[in-house]
Amino acid sequence: GYFNQRVTECRYSSKDLQGIEYIDSYVFNQVENIRFNSTVGKYVGYTELGVKNAEAWNKSPELAQMLGELERFCKPNADLRY
Repeated sequence: GYFNQRVTECRYSSKDLQGIEYIDSYVFNQVENIRFNSTVGKYVGYTELGVKNAEAWNKSPELAQMLGELERFCKPNADLRY
């Protein structure tokens, strides 16, 4: 069978809210194809398909939404982490 997975996570490197990173990864058959990283500020592709998708997704309105996920999802939940 096939294995398809999307993993979203907040990485907290310190108690300082500036050290938070939002990651959104797309994995197919244990190979990460594409990842959004809030520190980089865009999608990055790791496979041929991932590179093509990253180019398209970085031009779409969805990119602005992903940039807001750090503020919407990670920062309000930082207190739960600590």
